[in-house]
Amino acid sequence: MSANDPRCSGPRVAVIGGGVSGLTAAWELTRRAPQAAVTLLESGDRLGGVLQTEHRDGFTLELGPDSFLRRLPYAIGLCQSLGLGEEIIPTDPAAAGTYTVYRGRLLKMPEGLAAMAPRRIWPMIRTPLLSPAGKVRMGAERFLPRRRADGDESLAQFARRRFGREALERIIQPLAGGIYMGDPELLGMQAAFPQLLAAERECGSLIRSTRQAAARAAKTPPAPGDTLFAALRRGFGQLVEALCAHLPAGTIRTGQRVESITRCDGAWRVAGRGDGQQFAESFDQVIVAAPARHAGAMLADADAELADLLRGIPTTSCVVVNAAYARDEVPHPLDAAGVIVPHVEGRPIAACTFSSVKYRGRAPAGMVLLRAFLGGAARPELIDASDEEISRLVSDELRHLLGATAAPRFTRIARWRDAMPQYYVGHLERVAQVEARAAALPQLELAGNAYRGVGIPHCIHGAQQAVQRLLAEAPTPIPS
Repeated sequence: MSANDPRCSGPRVAVIGGGVSGLTAAWELTRRAPQAAVTLLESGDRLGGVLQTEHRDGFTLELGPDSFLRRLPYAIGLCQSLGLGEEIIPTDPAAAGTYTVYRGRLLKMPEGLAAMAPRRIWPMIRTPLLSPAGKVRMGAERFLPRRRADGDESLAQFARRRFGREALERIIQPLAGGIYMGDPELLGMQAAFPQLLAAERECGSLIRSTRQAAARAAKTPPAPGDTLFAALRRGFGQLVEALCAHLPAGTIRTGQRVESITRCDGAWRVAGRGDGQQFAESFDQVIVAAPARHAGAMLADADAELADLLRGIPTTSCVVVNAAYARDEVPHPLDAAGVIVPHVEGRPIAACTFSSVKYRGRAPAGMVLLRAFLGGAARPELIDASDEEISRLVSDELRHLLGATAAPRFTRIARWRDAMPQYYVGHLERVAQVEARAAALPQLELAGNAYRGVGIPHCIHGAQQAVQRLLAEAPTPIPS
């Protein structure tokens, strides 16, 4: 039932934002509180946020994320509850390892790297990525004391302290900093990489921690298909379609831009513009699953301090370029998941995924699909480059790095402006303030990738937790 359904006997609930967080929240509400009348308001004309899949000429093009972490159960659990369990696919064994760029040429990353630290000695000794002094400095991490100071530190500070400057520039920044397309001097360890802090705290050394984990894993080998990352057979558009299909008719309203959320007569007044005219509706409960800066603008009249905190969460932008080639036009063996590019190389792309190697079925026979990433903290200006310039940059880079002998058969460019929250040093303190202010607002919850995790599983789990808190408040429905 929608909030406008006269048969509604339960609370009226508005979900603001139609990305994976908002869609998950709406699905959880209708599943766990079938008496509630849920309305999802999305400002754009499509749903899914950065989860966007297109199919073209036999190619499966992911315009946003293409994977989720298997070790976090939330994405797999949601897919299974929606009937998509059989559609989850592992990464292909052919996509083992990663290339990096070193002085303009491709080299394989040392085997056995995990959580920044090496599990195996010989690959690190033999790699040309580090000088002899850099290798000695990295190996000395086993003998360094734990950090005793409280408080946050940046990824760069942590990496230099534990492993040295060379390891930061050549290994850690492209591997870890690339997750956020961020600046390692600003990304905070407590929010962005808490598992690494835990490894140092518990074992005193990341090298020691990774080797202990490897020893445990050797006793229980993973089952076939139990890879670090997974995806959906036809792309994450499947997840968006399934969530929409499981929502009652009339729940979703696109093209509805919410401008303000204010408390009025014991209810929430949600006002904005849609279908060419202003609207204002009352709801018992609200889940705001919009990007933090938009959530701040909406809540400015409800709580100015909360609004400032939300708008103060920094973001960066990213350009994702899918490029299709005939296989014989790319002489590189493509025997890895892709290429990461350290900032110190000064190149226009940050990474390139070998999509049709990483996941089977992404390209038709005899073709190959590559995904290049541009922008981020290192090259923020590229979000405003023309399609022609971006296509030229990508074509030139793939020619140089992979030996491509022709221009792509086609490219599909997706711009994600201010779509990637940056978990800077002190982020968790800000989030604690946000959560405290939001907790003081009755029947209102926040969800999304700006708070406690940017990945798909984190967004799903955050939405589920928001619904759980909201249902615990058990409001009295407002009169129809």
